[in-house]
Parts: sequence; structure tokens; C-alpha cells
Amino acid sequence: MRTERIVTIAAAALSLLLAGCQQEPKRNTVATGDPGRGAAAIYRYGCGSCHTIAKLRYAHGLVGPPLTNMNARMYVAGMLPNTPSNIVRWIQNPQAINDKTAMPNLGVSMEDAEDIAAYLYAY
Repeated sequence: MRTERIVTIAAAALSLLLAGCQQEPKRNTVATGDPGRGAAAIYRYGCGSCHTIAKLRYAHGLVGPPLTNMNARMYVAGMLPNTPSNIVRWIQNPQAINDKTAMPNLGVSMEDAEDIAAYLYAY
């Protein structure tokens, strides 16, 4: 009897887990920022020298991770929940989030960070 109960509970848990894996990832949006200005800011700050970024012909860097499909990712920088405010925080001051990161602090303004985030979430 006890074994049957454990098997039933395990089967139910597995069913819930598999159902969760089949759901579409939550899509994030950026309420502020302009993707067009974001593309220009990405160029000015040289983000493409380290990152591959969708739809930008000059952004094929291989030092940092590719910044494609950001709106479908679970985490920013591998540790922050993927929200617009967290990506802006990361862009502005990555060492405040992870002092061991190789990403430099480029002195990105709030407006530019919001525009860059808007671009990244758009593509």
C-alpha cells in the first residue's frame, strides 16, 4: 500500500514537472527605452566587440555570451531573474551584481541602458 502511494505521488510530481516544461517561456517587455536608440548605443559602447547581438552586422564578438533572444531567457548574467530593471542594472554596473565578471563597467547612462535593454528585448 505504501509503495503504491509513493509511486502515485511520484507520478503526479513528474506529470506536473513535464507540464511546466512544455509551457511557453514568459516574454518580458521593456516599458521604457527605444530600440532604435538602443542599437546606436550598442554601437557607441562597443558591445558588439564582445557579444553577438541579433540583427547588428557589427556585433559578432565571442568574448561574452550571445545577447540573442533575451526576452525568452530566464536569467540575466546567469544569476538575476530576467526583468527589464535587472538587465538595466547589469548594463549600468555589472560589478555591483558580480564582482568577478569580465564585463567592464562602461559608464552607461540610465537612458542608454534602457534603450539597450529595449533593443535586446525586441530581438
